Amino acid sequence: QVQLVESGGGSVQAGGTLRLSCVVSGYRYRRYCMAWFRQAPGKEREGVALIGFDGTTHYGDSVKGRATISQDNAENTLYLQMDSLKPEDTAMYYCAIRNDVCYWASRYYKYWGQGTQVTVSS
Repeated sequence: QVQLVESGGGSVQAGGTLRLSCVVSGYRYRRYCMAWFRQAPGKEREGVALIGFDGTTHYGDSVKGRATISQDNAENTLYLQMDSLKPEDTAMYYCAIRNDVCYWASRYYKYWGQGTQVTVSS
């Protein structure tokens, strides 16, 4: 059974930093893509950052230059560091994993965490 558990969300002021974590268990495929998505109230789910099994990373335009996605394979943990946070970064943040290559569309991801809330105040 694949499980993803996010943590690290919270309330911060604009300009601040947060580091989100996602612990993955039960996933057995060697080729995978892990992703961070976010969804604000009334908006569609948006891809934030992707990382492939080979370490290749991709970032959404809205976070490029402010976000860093990384993984610790020994700890089965995915991270997302967000710097220079803006009020528009306020959303529920989800981690997800799929087999093989990365896609930006959320519909391609089979396994999801429950989400962690990030709130940025001005």
